[in-house]
Amino acid sequence: MFTGIIERMADVLDRSDTSLTVQRPIEFDDVKVGSSIAISGVCLSVTKLEEISMSFDVMPLTLEKTTLGSLKKNDRVNLERAMKADGRFEGHIVQGHIDAVGEVISLTKKGKDIRMTVEVPAELMKSIVLRGSIALDGVALTVAEIQDHSVTVGLIPITLAMTTLGEKKEGDGVNVETDILAHYLVAHSS
Repeated sequence: MFTGIIERMADVLDRSDTSLTVQRPIEFDDVKVGSSIAISGVCLSVTKLEEISMSFDVMPLTLEKTTLGSLKKNDRVNLERAMKADGRFEGHIVQGHIDAVGEVISLTKKGKDIRMTVEVPAELMKSIVLRGSIALDGVALTVAEIQDHSVTVGLIPITLAMTTLGEKKEGDGVNVETDILAHYLVAHSS
């Protein structure tokens, strides 16, 4: 389980049809083979560890259904280690199971903040709640506005500086994970 509080950004060192290698931040000294790491919100297990890199096996379906399939060398990704059982829970429940790839359709400056609107597949809208939780590229955010097929979130300066969301442009894809509690409510309301 993750919290959606991004620890670091890292560069992609290599991506193939079956694997992904990213920079290993110096703070990730407790990571070992088998550790779970959220890569832009996608939960992957470390398969190879070197002093300056971490490698992951990636299934073809994961590459197809997330933004990981479009990554190239030197692209940046968000990183978060799995939450320790005795850790502080500061974000919200993020599983690293991506529901869909959304498209950034607008970025509007509001003072120092940015309002990002993301188009999401219609079937996800029933799992998105105003003022509820959503994770975009692994970043825990609060839903500020809901439209027919899109959701708007506010990005504060620290989020813009410390995550890849600050680098997004209109037309870019983002990994979307809706709130797990909303999933359960929708699944059992029929």
